[in-house]
Amino acid sequence: MKQRFRLKRRQDFDRVMGGRRVFAGRTLVAFALPNPDGRWRVGVAISRQLRGAAARNRLRRRLREAARVNLLPQDSDVVTSGKAYDMVLIGRPAGLEVPHPVLEEEVARVRSRLRGGNA
Repeated sequence: MKQRFRLKRRQDFDRVMGGRRVFAGRTLVAFALPNPDGRWRVGVAISRQLRGAAARNRLRRRLREAARVNLLPQDSDVVTSGKAYDMVLIGRPAGLEVPHPVLEEEVARVRSRLRGGNA
C-alpha cells in the first residue's frame, strides 16, 4: 500500500476510532470516518494479544494487502467520486488462522457495509 493511502499519526488513529462507524468481525475490527478530501486512507493496528513480533507483522502485512485490494482505488491518483473514508483496521489473533481469501472477504464486507449494504 502506498504511503499516501496510510494513516500514520496517532491523532489520525484517535480521530477515526472516536467515530461512530464500527464493524466487528471474526478477524478484525474496523473503524471508519468520512474523509472530506475524497481519498481513502487506511491505518492498520494489531492487538498485543497476538504474542510475538513476527506474527504481528505477518498479520499487519496481510491486512494491508487485503485493504489495498478491497478498499483502495486501483489507480493511485484517483479521487473517488463517492464517499471516501479514513479507516483503522485492528487485526485480531484469528486473522492468522484463516486463509487469506477469508481475510479479504471480511475487508470487502466492511466496504459494502460502508456503502449501505447489509453484508
